[in-house]
Amino acid sequence: MNYFLTGGTGFIGRFLVQKLLARGGTVHLLVREQSQGKLDALRERWGVDESRVKAVVGDLTSENLGIDAKTLKALTGKVDHFFHLAAVYDMGADEEAQQATNIEGTRSAVKAAAAVGAKHFHHVSSIAAAGMFKGTFREDMFEEAEKLDHPYLMTKHESEKIVREECKVPFRIYRPGMVIGHSATGEMDKIDGPYYFFKMIQKIRRTLPQWVPTIGIEGGRLNIVPVDFVVNALDHIAHLDGEDGNCFHLVDTDPYKVGEILNIFSEAAHAPKMGMRIDARMFGFIPPFIRQSLKNLPPVKRLTGALLEDMGIPRSVLSFVNYPTRFDARETERVLKGTGIEVPRLPDYAPVIWDFWERHLDPDLFKDRTLKGTVDGKVVVITGATSGIGLATAGKLAETGAILVIGARTRKTLDEVTASLEAKGGNVHAYQCDFSNMEECDQFVKTVLDNHGHVDVLVNNAGRSIRRSLSLAFDRFHDFERTMQLNYFGSVRLIMGFAPSMLERKGGHVVNISSIGVLTNAPRFSAYVASKSALDAFSRCAASEWSDRNVTFTTINMPLVKTPMIAPTKIYDSVPTLTPEEAADMVADAIVYRPKRIATRLGVFAQVLHAVAPKMGEIVMNTGYHMFPDSSPGVGGKPIERPKVSTEQVAFAAVMRGIHW
Repeated sequence: MNYFLTGGTGFIGRFLVQKLLARGGTVHLLVREQSQGKLDALRERWGVDESRVKAVVGDLTSENLGIDAKTLKALTGKVDHFFHLAAVYDMGADEEAQQATNIEGTRSAVKAAAAVGAKHFHHVSSIAAAGMFKGTFREDMFEEAEKLDHPYLMTKHESEKIVREECKVPFRIYRPGMVIGHSATGEMDKIDGPYYFFKMIQKIRRTLPQWVPTIGIEGGRLNIVPVDFVVNALDHIAHLDGEDGNCFHLVDTDPYKVGEILNIFSEAAHAPKMGMRIDARMFGFIPPFIRQSLKNLPPVKRLTGALLEDMGIPRSVLSFVNYPTRFDARETERVLKGTGIEVPRLPDYAPVIWDFWERHLDPDLFKDRTLKGTVDGKVVVITGATSGIGLATAGKLAETGAILVIGARTRKTLDEVTASLEAKGGNVHAYQCDFSNMEECDQFVKTVLDNHGHVDVLVNNAGRSIRRSLSLAFDRFHDFERTMQLNYFGSVRLIMGFAPSMLERKGGHVVNISSIGVLTNAPRFSAYVASKSALDAFSRCAASEWSDRNVTFTTINMPLVKTPMIAPTKIYDSVPTLTPEEAADMVADAIVYRPKRIATRLGVFAQVLHAVAPKMGEIVMNTGYHMFPDSSPGVGGKPIERPKVSTEQVAFAAVMRGIHW
């Protein structure tokens, strides 16, 4: 038996070809000239050679599929079954592409089938041909389709109409539901249908424990079927006698609602499930024009667009959340009775669908999440880059191909660091600057922009920390002035200097090295924490203004790091701290992933504790305050013996790892 397929190298096609080959037939596949390499790989998958699967070079949108006259003549009278599967199955595809492929491609396939004298024409349509019909759509219904305003719905309907009205070859029409991966292997080739929501499920899983219930939507019923059911049914029905002229719904006759589907895949992903699902019909009492007016408000549209973009969900998908159509499949049930071909229940195979997506289709797998891939050729500025966190971060960036701009107060140290970074292969440009001096900040900005044109990433790392009890600082107001001058004003001066070019280029990222003390309200660090808190607040406000211009901010609430800054406090030699290299890893993550904030779980917990039980948080911090003494600089430089660290202090510091005391 001889077969001809359009779309035979596509997702459904590659499984169908395997079934047809099992029947001992010869398969002719329409392929473009440039796609023959893909066919060679598929032949290997099917375990056949060119004698069993033959390439027919052509083009879907050309007359007679673009098949040359010689090949058409050779095929004439030799095609038993002509399968037309080629189509655009993408909700997000543009209207022109869908018109050309779905409508004109079908017309060309119909004519080609007649030209070669095919005995049967099999048109793989879609339940989309029903439009947004309210109620149950039967297999013998067609003209009754409603609301075909979406290009995908309209072109699937029109292509089926061409078969019904223009096909001279006995035909059969198949309307599969929303086709997803193989129920045994999970294999799928693209993001479509429920897969659009997988990234949202994944992000929720990373944010919340599985046992935390969430609130979601109920939605309409989506007809989801695995590709193996569709192919098995298609293969069986196509070879039955006496079924020409019929239409078959290859669907799930007991489909799940959107909310149920999301919960099924959430369980498969070990993510929190929606404990409460809101049915949109609850808002039916609101007049439609009011609902539409609210949707079209600019802030609502912007917020919706931002959320959808973040989740990778096309806006057009939302119109199908409350899908109103159910599908009767009596004809399909009749011809499949006793064959064992049936739709498996989604909970039974959802885990393999999820697993395949996460291993092979997750968009994040195809993004270069390396530091080199993020900053190669980009201008990255690091302040305070000659010691501690700044030096360790510069060391990482020196090996990435970034144009590394470093700034610090001491020329000699800058030269030494530059030499060591260049020895690693770094493209380093060093500029001397005291970032607590506003005039020097302005000159630094001018020099960098003059020499490099713009800045892609600014890391505000230069800072000053003062550890002193308030009772010892009544006559030291300059402590607060000094920390504010460098930690807040210096950083803001740089941001305001580099921001205009970032905004003009619609791209830029600012990383602020803040402190865990901002979250814990650390005692003895009132001057330091206040200055970092001010920078955090400024950055949140700036991010709100520039969110739509792709200028982003990351605040790192850095835990205690063993740097020269904490060296005067000798007790820190005996408590757990991060190394500068570990801190640099956090900065690298900030540059690559651009989160709003990076903080330790302890820091976040402390912030929550201060929000919900402020007195309890205050007592904990006060306990730590009395447990640890002031350092020598804190008491005016008076010599203090190296402190003897008690077991109690070590245990407390270990539990509160990273907090400044």
